[in-house]
Amino acid sequence: MNTNTKPAVIRAYRPADLEPVMAVWKAANALAHPFLTKRFVAEVERSIREDFLPISETYVLEDAEQVIGFIALMDNQIGGLFLDPACHGRGYGRALVDHAVGLKGPLKVEVFRDNQIGRPFYERYGFEFVEDELHAPSGQVNRKMAMPGA
Repeated sequence: MNTNTKPAVIRAYRPADLEPVMAVWKAANALAHPFLTKRFVAEVERSIREDFLPISETYVLEDAEQVIGFIALMDNQIGGLFLDPACHGRGYGRALVDHAVGLKGPLKVEVFRDNQIGRPFYERYGFEFVEDELHAPSGQVNRKMAMPGA
């Protein structure tokens, strides 16, 4: 074990985290959302950079002083939860949601129904189905989910 490496920590997002956060988002988005068009993904990337990150309450997960994941919140809604795909299956996603629940209480989330990574994660965590609706900008079905009490 390398004792010079700091353990994974969750901390508040800083503007200097923009590029590492976007790198995580790009890798995780490509894996979770292969059904999205390149045009739609480009618009979402622009929106995250310019609109969403500046107004959301975002926390990053750092391991060995590298950003490996983040969760962005709007009140008690998860606006985004993304983790470097190389770090999946290590409990980091759960740690980020646990952190958010500790701050906000029971949470809500919207996830594409066809997201075979995110949707099952939320189901395992205990989020329950609320409703499906068409997400017009992407043409995909969006699944609204919530923790009991949210």
